[in-house]
Amino acid sequence: MAVRQDSSTTAAPAEINQKKVPGYVVHPAFGTYPFEFAKTSVQLQGNDGSRNPIKVILNVTRSHGILAVYSGCGSLVIGCVGKAAVRFLTFDTTKAQLRNSSGELSFGRGILTGMAAGVAESLLAVTPTERIKTAIIDDAKHARRFRSSLHAVQVLLRERGVADMYRGCLATTMKQSATSAVRMGTYNILKQWSQTAGVASNAVTTFAMGGAAGVVTVYATQPFDTIKTRSQGIAGASIGEALKGVIQDSGGL
Repeated sequence: MAVRQDSSTTAAPAEINQKKVPGYVVHPAFGTYPFEFAKTSVQLQGNDGSRNPIKVILNVTRSHGILAVYSGCGSLVIGCVGKAAVRFLTFDTTKAQLRNSSGELSFGRGILTGMAAGVAESLLAVTPTERIKTAIIDDAKHARRFRSSLHAVQVLLRERGVADMYRGCLATTMKQSATSAVRMGTYNILKQWSQTAGVASNAVTTFAMGGAAGVVTVYATQPFDTIKTRSQGIAGASIGEALKGVIQDSGGL
């Protein structure tokens, strides 16, 4: 389906309006966040504007400067730190309880362990920070009220209460549990296979297995991510409303 490109509906800067790059961009997210920004923008906008993430980044950069594509980055970085800590603590703890006498984790238990990690990170870290990030990007296309992540939190809490920080919690938990289950499960299978096959364990093989697990994860969980983003927009939506909106806008997820 051909989609009309309208750069005016593409998210503009809400958080990044300083004269210099803030310190948090030294985080690894600095290199990949523009694609996260574009992904979220495309998921939110339906048929308004380009659905090509590269064009979204170029349009925003031309119109508002390179820092514009880092709107909401602060919230994501904070969430990354929190969710990584919760994810691996939960995964390691659950894995220790579920592996067999040989120290191995079956496929089913690997999936279960990953799901437990996903639920924990969603409840403790991901949902609030993703809500803020998504709201900032969505707000930039409309009223442009939010000046920073902190200002967005203050406005949302004042106008909608603490519960609003958990808007889209169910969709986020579904996405995170599926993501962790698929990622950890796939990586665990590949690691056990490499050990059985006698493949040398080094940085290259670990990188390859992690990359393969990441690719599988993206394709397996993208529908959940799209629904999550729609649920956490400024207007907010239930899972059913978000699903219906995506289908009406583009005929799919």
